[in-house]
Amino acid sequence: MITRITHQMTQRTSLENIQTNLRAMSKLQGQASSLRRIEKPSDDPAGTAQALRLRSESRALSQYDRNASDGAAWLNTVDTALTTASTQLTRARTLAIQGANSGTMNAQSREAIAQEIEAARDALLGQANTTYLGRAVFAGTSDASAAFERDPLTGTYTYNGSAGTVERRIAEDVTVRVDGNGGAVFGTGATSVFATLDRLAADLRAGADVSGYIDEIDAHHDAILQETATIGARTNQIEAQLQANSSKKLAVKADISAVEDVDLAETLVNLQAQEVAYKAALGATSRVLQPTLLDFIR
Repeated sequence: MITRITHQMTQRTSLENIQTNLRAMSKLQGQASSLRRIEKPSDDPAGTAQALRLRSESRALSQYDRNASDGAAWLNTVDTALTTASTQLTRARTLAIQGANSGTMNAQSREAIAQEIEAARDALLGQANTTYLGRAVFAGTSDASAAFERDPLTGTYTYNGSAGTVERRIAEDVTVRVDGNGGAVFGTGATSVFATLDRLAADLRAGADVSGYIDEIDAHHDAILQETATIGARTNQIEAQLQANSSKKLAVKADISAVEDVDLAETLVNLQAQEVAYKAALGATSRVLQPTLLDFIR
């Protein structure tokens, strides 16, 4: 069967070719100006899905960084409190040694040492109740305003902390504890460092032998030093993870660019070729649209 090709069909085909070339040229011009290969999902459905996944990963990495920075601030607060507590306990040990060697010391001198020890105790209690953004850093997940409280009537100490730990997720499968273990560091009840110093001050006033307190203070100091080392290790872990996250974010950013962005040099070459094709189509169509014999029949 022979299909009859009319002049109108030829014109329509030529115009359609011009529109096709014009759309292709417009798309390339848009890509060259925006530097984006994918301007809408229909441009590349598979690439769009990949870009969405990569952007989700990038957002997750940014959240991990925020978590890590918050965790580092917690740990820095804990570390500062422990350092100060260590200084106070070292001072208390020095005072205990003075009291233990005070065979000829009078009551007034013993009282002065006892008061200094109580001042060190109060300073230690203040460090144990250190807070970060309103949260007691040695109280676990408890919402108590103070990790330790002293009953002014009985002189006993209560630990308000919980067994739960404060953690921050710093990578997909990595969490780090960022609070201090208040019970382990400062002790609880009658065995706490505060109760130890209270007894030391009382025995000094009573003129009793206080040499045995030196070992107790050393044990409390060891607990503080051990926690300080633990906090340092966690801080190093967070810093290392922040560096790893930074490298990964750069890689993800490069992957997003590879999916979404254009190769400008290639796009400009393609645009130039498309412009040549468009001009050729215009030239060919202008000849197709020239007057026919019927146009001259009056």
